[in-house]
Amino acid sequence: METKREYTLNELIQESAENPNENDFFELEKPAMLEVNLKNQKILAKAGSMVGYIGNIDFKREGLLSKGLGGLLKKAISGEGTSLMHAAGTGKLYLADEGKKVKIIRLQNESIFVNGNDVLAIEDGIKNDIKMLKSIAGMMSGGLFQVRLSGSGYIAITTHGEPLLLKVSTNQPVYTDPNATVAWSENLSPNIKTNLTFGSFLGRGSGESFQLEFFGEGWVLVQPYEEVKYVQKS
Repeated sequence: METKREYTLNELIQESAENPNENDFFELEKPAMLEVNLKNQKILAKAGSMVGYIGNIDFKREGLLSKGLGGLLKKAISGEGTSLMHAAGTGKLYLADEGKKVKIIRLQNESIFVNGNDVLAIEDGIKNDIKMLKSIAGMMSGGLFQVRLSGSGYIAITTHGEPLLLKVSTNQPVYTDPNATVAWSENLSPNIKTNLTFGSFLGRGSGESFQLEFFGEGWVLVQPYEEVKYVQKS
């Protein structure tokens, strides 16, 4: 279908306006925009993701997603350091992250691993823990730290484009580019597989040089985009 190139003002308003009938806690307002309906509640959201709000909502910076030494280590290695903010109060909060598509997941006493950079919002009460892939290769690829989200409630993650879910079985392991890996099931524990023949020391960790290797029973979610972290020269 051809994309509409011109709008009357009324057409623009009708197409772009929020849906007033949506009142779930986490709502997909647009493919790349999350609406959070707060009723004297609070959430954790990625710092800088607020694009607008209606009502009485207060914001407070939380700091690195991980606490203590882990957070400092991540910041030192990748320069990334996912930061969060508390959003608390009553009203409608709109969150987005660089135009990435939003996926809402409701955990029911479950756990999921997510790339820290792909966490958009977490319902209060969901536990978040940084997990480390203990490998020098993992440090070089920028895929060392992942977040384990566990409990019951809503989370929202983001992907560049539409993601693909790959099934993992004991008979069929799955290999992924760390920079394209978004999330995986709680029962999987990936290893780092290295191939140092593809120019691994050129300032980036590409999927041709470093892969995540998944064995067992579960799934892996990948996106059609590499969020490459370049090493800055001093």
